[in-house]
Amino acid sequence: MKPVKIIIQIVLALAAIYLGYLCYASVQNPIQFEKLRNQRYDRIIQRLKDIRTAQDAYKSIHGVYTSSFDTLIHFVKYDSLKTVRSIGELTDDQLDQGMTEQEALKKGLIIRDTMRISALEQLFGKNYPIDDLRYVPFTKRKHEFKMGTNMIWTESGIEVPVFEARVNNMIIFEDLFEEYEDAILEYNGERKRLQKYPGLKVGSVAEANNNVGNWE
Repeated sequence: MKPVKIIIQIVLALAAIYLGYLCYASVQNPIQFEKLRNQRYDRIIQRLKDIRTAQDAYKSIHGVYTSSFDTLIHFVKYDSLKTVRSIGELTDDQLDQGMTEQEALKKGLIIRDTMRISALEQLFGKNYPIDDLRYVPFTKRKHEFKMGTNMIWTESGIEVPVFEARVNNMIIFEDLFEEYEDAILEYNGERKRLQKYPGLKVGSVAEANNNVGNWE
């Protein structure tokens, strides 16, 4: 009987170890997911901010936003923006005498020169990977942000252009779903219960919200 008893003891010990692992995993899994979520959100939020910057620049030239990444990226790559360069500055003596910048401009002590600079260089820097603007980080160029535009009437009776760019959590965490399914579904469920978008987005095609991001 001793061999049987030993086998039973081994089985019980292994079962105890396995149950302990399950308890540990049930606690650590949500914690690890939160770390990964914050890491991914940081990168994706920055990309959405860049999309907003490009859209605002596009609107400053064309008066409306664009729903096409092809159009937006082409604009940033090949168009230019006006910028004002200031040559000269007020000296300490002139400031002590109360001279203003406007007076210095009239006297020619300061010169303002309007020039055009590449949109890419002015907005992001010439080495910015603008062709990646459309892609959701961490998806290996498999997924693009959903982007749309609209015209909205404000309460003051003014029609204004709006845009929205967004990505759902199911896309953001697609490659993590098998390992963190419960944590992802719980997080999405909580967002929906709070009537919030289960993902990240900037702007809105339903209201004029000054292109605010849902993380702000």
